[in-house]
Amino acid sequence: MRPIRQAIVLLSGGLDSATVLAMARAREYECYALSVQYGQRHAAELNAALRVAAALGARDHRIMRVDLGGIGGSALTDRALAVPESPTTGIPVTYVPARNTILLALALGWAEVVGAQDIFVGVNAVDYSGYPDCRPAFIDAFERLAQLATKAGVEGARFKIQAPLIDMSKAEIIRAGLDLGVDFSMTVSCYQADAEGRACAKCDSCRLRTAGFAAANFPDPTRYAEEVRL
Repeated sequence: MRPIRQAIVLLSGGLDSATVLAMARAREYECYALSVQYGQRHAAELNAALRVAAALGARDHRIMRVDLGGIGGSALTDRALAVPESPTTGIPVTYVPARNTILLALALGWAEVVGAQDIFVGVNAVDYSGYPDCRPAFIDAFERLAQLATKAGVEGARFKIQAPLIDMSKAEIIRAGLDLGVDFSMTVSCYQADAEGRACAKCDSCRLRTAGFAAANFPDPTRYAEEVRL
């Protein structure tokens, strides 16, 4: 029998991370799904993560807590800042300072405990908002850090940060997820979804998601708070 390979999969509850979990399972990893309550505006995406982890066969699913609202500086954690509802230039105010660094650090710690050397994350450098912690250079740098910052790394473990979506368009991600049986109606991508997980149809994440389904030529299963469609 082939040895069981463990992987930590960062699972936000959105479209991308659900696809990544399905990819990791298809590659025969035993998946430990990690979601983080970091002070985001709503709990709807965490509820979605619970559904996705169960549906896609995660070995374990944990929700850890970090107060990035205490740092502030992002419309996703500070309600005094409005989520943009039209395209903006530069890195938008929905960027959460150091978020992916912190999420990967949590995943790395759990990986050491369960003996996993692979960490899957759904970052994307094609259809994204210009966030600096979604680029290949960041992923490569964190992978090097993992070797230096951990007991397992200095004792010979070779950590790999798997970012299978990094060069894919949103339409390609959707097609890949559909091929793997992902039910995207379970996922929540909106930056300001309501308590029931219904999307605003106005924020940057909603625009990217809607355009992705259109380009993939697949009906958009997203539930919207209003009848407005992009």
